[in-house]
Amino acid sequence: MSAGLSPLEQFTRTSHAVAAQVLRKYSTSFGLATNLLGSRHREHIRNIYALVRVADEIVDGVAAEAGLDASDQRSMLEGYIQRTHEAMGTGYSCDLVIHAFAQTAREAGIDASLTGPFFDSMLTDLDPVPMDEQAHRHYVHGSAEVVGLMCLRVFLRAESMSPTKTDEVEYGARRLGAAFQNINFLRDLAEDTGELGRSYLHPAADARLTHQAKQQWTQQIRAELDDAVVVIPMLPRDARTAVRAALMLFEGLLSRIEQSSVEDLYQRRTRVPDATKALLAARALGTTWRERV
Repeated sequence: MSAGLSPLEQFTRTSHAVAAQVLRKYSTSFGLATNLLGSRHREHIRNIYALVRVADEIVDGVAAEAGLDASDQRSMLEGYIQRTHEAMGTGYSCDLVIHAFAQTAREAGIDASLTGPFFDSMLTDLDPVPMDEQAHRHYVHGSAEVVGLMCLRVFLRAESMSPTKTDEVEYGARRLGAAFQNINFLRDLAEDTGELGRSYLHPAADARLTHQAKQQWTQQIRAELDDAVVVIPMLPRDARTAVRAALMLFEGLLSRIEQSSVEDLYQRRTRVPDATKALLAARALGTTWRERV
């Protein structure tokens, strides 16, 4: 045990390290953006990412690959949900990822109004059905918009902001989360339809995305990104570069998707080269540096 730490403090420190490792192993893009956060935010965002990533992995094939049938997968996710909400109340879980998230939730004021919709969307993935427009909006709110709001609560936890301005930045956070998720749907079209049997972008299970529909989705995503970018200057300065970098990375991904044919999207996952990611992160840093406040 590290000198001067109680057993609980040592456990909590370890939980933060585990959450950071989850992010490092699963996402180079979000890992890069998170590294651009101020130190007071970095650990909390890693904790949020780790919790939602583990839930995502339960429903995205890891549990099935381990031999769990559909009923067992649902039981596994429901147990994860219960343990998360219990830890948010007590401040402790024997699960290191949940324990780390609980520390963040309690400090930033993240409650079941955000975690509940997220887990509802994860449960939906265990019994996928084609999504009409209303079902799509509901799923995206739970799977992505509320995650943006969780991150925003971390950024604003020590800030004093008027109700009007709070509404504006919350809207921007929701729109950014929706843009990220809709870009992911296009990027992961091959895996979602071919391996997971999911249809996020059209209401018919056996329908294929058309060129026209792809254009409509990319136009919608551009509008979502436009709404998000205008509120970035309202964020605390030590959060802006990371949020800008994440937005620019996904905007770069969207540009590559726009240049790809629908058939390409059904064949392979679109990626942004690491060198391009580094350049975009540098541009985000420069933009924040030039801001006066």
